Amino acid sequence: MRETAGARLAEAAVAAIRHIPPTALRAARRGRAPAAQARQTAMYLAHVVFGLTFTRVGSCFGRDRTTVRHACAVIEDRRDDPLQEFALAALEVALLALMRALEALIPAESRR
Repeated sequence: MRETAGARLAEAAVAAIRHIPPTALRAARRGRAPAAQARQTAMYLAHVVFGLTFTRVGSCFGRDRTTVRHACAVIEDRRDDPLQEFALAALEVALLALMRALEALIPAESRR
């Protein structure tokens, strides 16, 4: 459940920042470039921030693990741009803090 929650947090954060409905990130089709780029970013964050495997990220977004691997490579290449690096680093920190805060609200016995 934590894995799915991490993927959904990444999805919600990216969708909010990019002003795209979260459902567009899980759509069966690729969609327009803004939705595809937002999906790639969310998949990357789910993998990097929450440590989900490519296979697990793929299942959360309705994609194949090779698609997730490609998305991660694309986003990693974008980190060469200082603005993109700053934005991704800020999202990583925010997602970790949010997950910690949410976990503190949930009793330990409920997380099993």
